[in-house]
Amino acid sequence: MKKYQVVGIGNAIVDVLSTADDSFLTRTGIEKGIMQLVERERGEFLYDAMDNRREAPGGSVANTIAGLGSLGLSTGFIGRVSDDGLGRFYAQSMADEGTDFVNPPVPGAELPTSRSMIFVSPDGERSMNTYLGVSSELGPEDVSDSVAGGAGILFLEGYLYDKDKGKAAFERAAKLTRQGGGKAGIALSDPFCVDRHRDSFRKLVKDLDYVIGNEHEWASLYETDLSSALEQAAQDAGLVVCTRSGSEVILIRGDEQVVVPVTRVVPVDATGAGDQFAAGFLYGLATGASLEVSGRMGCVAAAEVIGHFGARPEADVLGLFRAAGLVTG
Repeated sequence: MKKYQVVGIGNAIVDVLSTADDSFLTRTGIEKGIMQLVERERGEFLYDAMDNRREAPGGSVANTIAGLGSLGLSTGFIGRVSDDGLGRFYAQSMADEGTDFVNPPVPGAELPTSRSMIFVSPDGERSMNTYLGVSSELGPEDVSDSVAGGAGILFLEGYLYDKDKGKAAFERAAKLTRQGGGKAGIALSDPFCVDRHRDSFRKLVKDLDYVIGNEHEWASLYETDLSSALEQAAQDAGLVVCTRSGSEVILIRGDEQVVVPVTRVVPVDATGAGDQFAAGFLYGLATGASLEVSGRMGCVAAAEVIGHFGARPEADVLGLFRAAGLVTG
């Protein structure tokens, strides 16, 4: 019996959300629709510029793991926060949502807990400006044998490759999980992250058990059109998942290819759509569902989260799975 059905490792970031129109983004030099890393001074400037701030525990893989915890799976998250107000808020919030935050907040840390200033446009697009803070110090010493080695499925965040210590933590966790008989996979994170680490990610696609990315990330990884990229990925990876922003989801495992249709939803806030797609998909993977059902679960979870403000589910997603005929009981 595995200690955890799913464990995530990634940046533990407090999301600070605010609405903003395009003219505000232009005035403040924010590039719309992408995640940008910012330094402490820029982060403080943007934080002060936000109206009606709303804070929530975030981080891409952490959002996915929280979604899985809310679905009733046993989940753990490997991350790093400072022993400050935001750090204690983060750790407690994860626990309240059903996920073990396995590392205690770090006392006396030089850097504060990480935060991401997310500006949500009227069209639902989100522009993320992330100050990594103490998350940038996540290292192999934060990965315990029992947590990573006791994971049925490990979900890794591509952003960790931006720091050597994060890369080492990532690789240690993946090795421990696979030695323990579990499966390890990665989210490609964003096209710019792929650009920065293309050679490493191409190797990971071959080495890991599953890889999740959107159409832009897969095209960036192989520097070609999507069709050719997925053809190459299918040869390299054990399991390929490609989301396409409102178009069909493509899943490939060996000779099996599944295309899952998507019901278009006008987004209130697109924050977390990819994260919750991953939660639904990994729920299917963890519970032995077929590729098609797993993909459909991902689409249901993503549709729920874009229908409201914030990156984590508010509705009973398991109930939505039941209503769609994806689970029984």
